[in-house]
Amino acid sequence: MGFRRRVRRRALVAGAVGGAAIAHHERSKADEQAYDQEPAYDQAPADGGQDQAQYAPPPADPADEIEHLAQLHASGALSDEEFAAAKAKILGT
Repeated sequence: MGFRRRVRRRALVAGAVGGAAIAHHERSKADEQAYDQEPAYDQAPADGGQDQAQYAPPPADPADEIEHLAQLHASGALSDEEFAAAKAKILGT
């Protein structure tokens, strides 16, 4: 009677392990197929992207930029020459 139990137990264990391996394989294949079907966001669309709105940040306010430069100059992060050059660049002179 013990021999039959051992054989049945081995069959159950082997079946469970085999079933788990098969399930894992099927899940892996399904995940791989789903991954292959996702759109590639790093590639340009075929139509050149004409129908999609492009994000453009609003133009920075020159007064805010100069104020930020003044804070950097006051803290010592910018020298007098660097501050003057950056301010001239912002003002376009």
